[in-house]
Amino acid sequence: MKDISGLMKQAKEMQENLAKAQEKLAEIEVVGESAGGMVCVTLNGKGQAKAVKIEPTFLVPSEVEVLEDLIVAAVNDAKRKVDRVAGQQMADAAGPLAGMMPPGMKLPF
Repeated sequence: MKDISGLMKQAKEMQENLAKAQEKLAEIEVVGESAGGMVCVTLNGKGQAKAVKIEPTFLVPSEVEVLEDLIVAAVNDAKRKVDRVAGQQMADAAGPLAGMMPPGMKLPF
């Protein structure tokens, strides 16, 4: 019974750590770039957009389609970075129990 009790304690600690890590993710900001930094998108750790910065030289009516593509590229770059940071934080929060999930179940990241 001691093993089950200890496992339950670890599971509760992991749950608390995961909740704290999710709170911290909202505070993290990641910048995705395209066109060598001429278009930048900032997302928080939960993937929510916080800011968009565009080099004024792209504000030409004939270049709208190019600018739209660059914004999409910057958002995708930021999202990849957010996923990497969030995954690492959640894995760190899960601690030793991260590898003990039953088949088919995974942590929320």
